[in-house]
Amino acid sequence: PESNKIENFRSNMRHRRFGKTDWQVSEIGHGMWGMGSWADSDDDRSLEALQLSVDSGCTFFDTAWAYGDGRSEVLLGRLLRQNPDKRLYTATKIPPKNRQWPSVRGAELDDVFPADYIREYVQRSLKNTGVDHYDLMQFHVWEDAWAEDERWIRAVDDLKAEGLISGTGISINRWESWNGIQTVKSGHIESIQVIYNIFDQNPEDELFPVCRENDVAIIARVPFDEGILTGNLTKESTWPDGDWRNLYFVPENLHPSVDRADVLKEIVPGGMTLPEMALRFILNNPDVTTIIPGMRKLNHVTSNCAASDAGPLPEELHKVLRAHRWDRVPTEWSY
Repeated sequence: PESNKIENFRSNMRHRRFGKTDWQVSEIGHGMWGMGSWADSDDDRSLEALQLSVDSGCTFFDTAWAYGDGRSEVLLGRLLRQNPDKRLYTATKIPPKNRQWPSVRGAELDDVFPADYIREYVQRSLKNTGVDHYDLMQFHVWEDAWAEDERWIRAVDDLKAEGLISGTGISINRWESWNGIQTVKSGHIESIQVIYNIFDQNPEDELFPVCRENDVAIIARVPFDEGILTGNLTKESTWPDGDWRNLYFVPENLHPSVDRADVLKEIVPGGMTLPEMALRFILNNPDVTTIIPGMRKLNHVTSNCAASDAGPLPEELHKVLRAHRWDRVPTEWSY
């Protein structure tokens, strides 16, 4: 029975150095977006998954104020209080003041992240989680044009000096891995969050080498390409009204995505699943610090944490998967 598998599950989680901070974090982190604002989120079930994640060796938890207007941050606080003896690394994000996802070219910093607003939302996140300090505070959208703007730099430096945050990071737009390179080079951030998976390999071209040179941690998000690389979606998949996936998986995206995933299913070796292969593909890259799959259910936790135990893919399989790179450009549904 599935319950017995979960009860008996043990993971030998591996850890990686989080850039210049020198933190040692689990290479499989826990993404908390779905817990805050997806249509079928359930707090009790989410907390069970979070606790199993801790018990399985996960130490990095990524949330955001925008995930349910603080709902996901509240859940993280409950988890921390349930595990006072564990060193769990906390990461959240400041939403853009203009509430525009993704960021747009030419946006003014004053309209997106003015200094007083940065402080306000750091304090909101601290209150939601019930802590006096966050390990990592990220900007939920970003434009590289702001890289050297002293206003945000002074704001986060002050927050660090006051002990409210330890590190600063940016989360960059889908399919725009170039849009953070100058900020990485600036030396003012500790991490960058970017989409990276079997299909989206383009961060390897320019972004990852710059992060390596500047000792900036890389948080790989969307490892399953919003669910396509789980192999569970079909061209007829639908979601409840109000669910974000209805906007993203329009036919012009869903249909070719399913076709490409179906091809990958034929490559999966015996004894392995497509999600495991997707995670282990990312683990082959030593530049990646941690991967943050969404894990709202217990079986998500067991399968994803087991990927760390299994380690990177055999080099021959990794080479085959590299040929499935899919270079895409942003469009109106891809935020």
